[in-house]
Amino acid sequence: MSEKLQKVLARAGRGSRREIEALIAAGRVSVDGKVAQLGDRVEVTAATKIRLDGHVVPTQPATENVCRVLAYYKPEGELCTRSDPEGRPTVFDRLPRLHGARWIAVGRLDVNTSGLMLFTTDGELANRLMHPSHEVEREYAVRVFGQIDDDKLKQLSQGVQLEDGPAAFRSISFQGGEGINQWYNVTLTEGRNREVRRLWEAVGVQVSRLIRVRYGDLYLPKGLPRGGWSELDLQAINYLRERVALKAETVSKLPVERERRRLKANQIRRAVKRHSQSGTSNRRSATGSKPTKRG
Repeated sequence: MSEKLQKVLARAGRGSRREIEALIAAGRVSVDGKVAQLGDRVEVTAATKIRLDGHVVPTQPATENVCRVLAYYKPEGELCTRSDPEGRPTVFDRLPRLHGARWIAVGRLDVNTSGLMLFTTDGELANRLMHPSHEVEREYAVRVFGQIDDDKLKQLSQGVQLEDGPAAFRSISFQGGEGINQWYNVTLTEGRNREVRRLWEAVGVQVSRLIRVRYGDLYLPKGLPRGGWSELDLQAINYLRERVALKAETVSKLPVERERRRLKANQIRRAVKRHSQSGTSNRRSATGSKPTKRG
């Protein structure tokens, strides 16, 4: 069964179909050594070699591509990249290993931001969830430091000019706090780089803590530790797919309920252990010596 080349590459997480069409038109894509043309179709087999800028793109047939989605609690200090030349921890380090597929991040969080991240095996789903045209809402809990008045809140709601264009929060709600350290929950429908921090900075207020608590209608799972992940069930996956006009899935790779509970408990324990070990390793490298125990 042949498919349009841009659909195959979108499923592999290399961009939206429109973005991939531009890559094909620019001569950056080849199939089995031949430069691809717009309109090309391809039958994905084990022998098919699709390259982007000379690098082989891992692909899989559509019939084998069961959509999976993880909710991950990103800790502060992790990078949103597959590998770091300096050996720093990344968000992919703790995710479960896959065979014949790979996890694709739905957006990014900067190194000093924690909270909910979604990962999926379906590149088309990831691209649509990230695209501003679908207006998928993200909610953040923000601790800010500075004097805040009604005029600043009005500016943040109506829009301020950033270096990459105007921006505004869709909603702002006060959550409490003392003095000039206060908590707010804010929402956005796009994911520009450091947008939440830059919006507050534009009105003279510094962000001292930032946590993403919701993506669409999916909240950061209760009880999930920092560095832990939880696989979404078919209902939650289909909510995401239908939210961005993709066909619903009919099957899931999620284990049956008893096995699912056992695996979830085990993966949470492993994630906490790895997070603790990572923190100890970082402290050792920072101090150059082993931490001392306090009696």
